[in-house]
Amino acid sequence: MKINRFWSWLFFGVGALYFVLPLISTAEFSLKMRRGAYTLDAYWTVLADPRFQQTFTYSVLMALATIAFGVLLVVPTAYWVRLKLPRWRPVLEFITLLPLIIPPIVIVFGYIRLYNTSSWLPLTGSAMGTNLLLMFGYVILSLPYMYRAVDTGLRAIDVATLTEAAQSLGAGWVTILTRVILPNVAVAVLSGAFITFAIVIGEFVMAALLNRPSFGPYMQLLGANRAYEPAALAVIAFAITWGCMALIQFVSKFAPRAPGAQH
Repeated sequence: MKINRFWSWLFFGVGALYFVLPLISTAEFSLKMRRGAYTLDAYWTVLADPRFQQTFTYSVLMALATIAFGVLLVVPTAYWVRLKLPRWRPVLEFITLLPLIIPPIVIVFGYIRLYNTSSWLPLTGSAMGTNLLLMFGYVILSLPYMYRAVDTGLRAIDVATLTEAAQSLGAGWVTILTRVILPNVAVAVLSGAFITFAIVIGEFVMAALLNRPSFGPYMQLLGANRAYEPAALAVIAFAITWGCMALIQFVSKFAPRAPGAQH
């Protein structure tokens, strides 16, 4: 047992160093903008850049819109399949896995082909239409994570009993979803929302090909023209991602346990 524990910790340490050392090197390089001293000049330069503020604000708003639409799409669908169509659950799981198989560049080229200015629905002909198209693309990219988070939350509660109890009190389907099911899977929805936020903030392909002012293309543009600022921006993006992961771990402590699970 001691030998197995030693090798386990050894492999864990090697893996940790593999991920941590590049991050430390990037953070250390980002502090060397002023020769001979460690300063936060690169971070102040990035944060004061109007393009950073514009693109980051745009991506945050797009992430919030994606989360809202994703919740409206996934929660009723997963609830209905679990309650009325359990045989269709494997089919739905397969469909939600497709964004992991199909590259984003294929999806966005299909969007451009189908919704260009000469098509029957010219969404790319206006900024609002292109923003809407980009949001739909982000919903697709986040679908595997949002659906699985919500499905896990639904498995932890007795959906049929809650539905029957609400119906016996005269509640309609909208009331059941908004006042019974959604509060019980709120932690799972938040977990999917944080992952969606991290995906939207760092996404590059769709935003670049649709020519939208999002955070991902800004990071790529800055990395092609500057030295220290891209390192600072990489650290900031890393902190945002890990902040989302920490929030997921925090809210998961309040998730209801599945029936029969050990406490």
